[in-house]
Amino acid sequence: KQTIYRSSQTQKDRKKELSDDGPGLQDFISGELSEKNNWEEYRGNLKRQKGERLRLPPWLKTEIPIGKNYNKLKNTLRDLNLHTVCEEARCPNIGECWGGGEHGTATATIMLMGDTCTRGCRFCSVKTARQPSPLDPDEPYNTAKAIAAWGLDYVVLTSVDRDDIADGGAEHFAKTVSNLKERKSQIMVECLTPDFRGDLAAVEKIAQSGLDVYAHNVETVRELQRHVRDPRANIDQSLNVLRHAKAVKPDILTKTSIMLETDRQIYNTLTELREAGVDCLTLGQYMQPTKRHLKVEEYVTPERFVHWEEVGKEMGFVYTASGPLVRSSYKAGEFFLKNLLEKRKAATE
Repeated sequence: KQTIYRSSQTQKDRKKELSDDGPGLQDFISGELSEKNNWEEYRGNLKRQKGERLRLPPWLKTEIPIGKNYNKLKNTLRDLNLHTVCEEARCPNIGECWGGGEHGTATATIMLMGDTCTRGCRFCSVKTARQPSPLDPDEPYNTAKAIAAWGLDYVVLTSVDRDDIADGGAEHFAKTVSNLKERKSQIMVECLTPDFRGDLAAVEKIAQSGLDVYAHNVETVRELQRHVRDPRANIDQSLNVLRHAKAVKPDILTKTSIMLETDRQIYNTLTELREAGVDCLTLGQYMQPTKRHLKVEEYVTPERFVHWEEVGKEMGFVYTASGPLVRSSYKAGEFFLKNLLEKRKAATE
């Protein structure tokens, strides 16, 4: 009886653990409804009613992550004690990017400075703590070594917020970029950075490190900033980061991302981004990572995402990627930006 009781408790604990999670793997596996021609037949709610949790619509279902590239990438990351935002933030595109997708080249976004953030944004599933583990001094070297082994030609480096460090980890970030460029000068490097509490000297350090694209996410429209982001973040601080990076290094591309849980109020935010000189924009659907996080208020349809992509082009963004599964570090966008940067460099030589 005691054994049965223990087993029952284990199952109960497991059930509670699963109920705390957000959409699981099964939610994202492609099924019959994921076929594009069935999207219009979907009759589920797209706007949340009080007390309701929205079901995942068919256009947000993706393939199971499998393949040689996927496994190779995962093993290399574990061996070198590296983290990716793909895993920590539960990105639905992990199968396509790590597996190689239609282009056959695996990509990943490396998350520097550990897997624990000093902030607690309501949309993000990355672990949080006031005093995370100290920085790994070998990480810049190990990151460069791993990327060189993969043979990538475009890589995205991002990081958690480290408000516990004087410069927010800017020196560590810059050292990683310089290590990469020393090993493989032709590699295109995008850095998706924190706001460094508005410390523009930290922004400058990274902007001048040799990167090609400076990215920093405003995350949402102005009206929802306080509701969605950690209180230490705000849109004006983020706009200053993007503006300063461009001022310091006018030839780099600047980039930002917005998660849509509704597409109201977005036009004014896009206008502010263009005024700050932002070149590239990604728009994607916000998805609740666990039940402890911000609920999805509305699923924006693929047609609305197409509309906002057209608006982005009309407003003068060099590149706009807009779609339900588009994320800040989006594989198709990386190929476009790589080609754009190569053309620019060729024109100046």
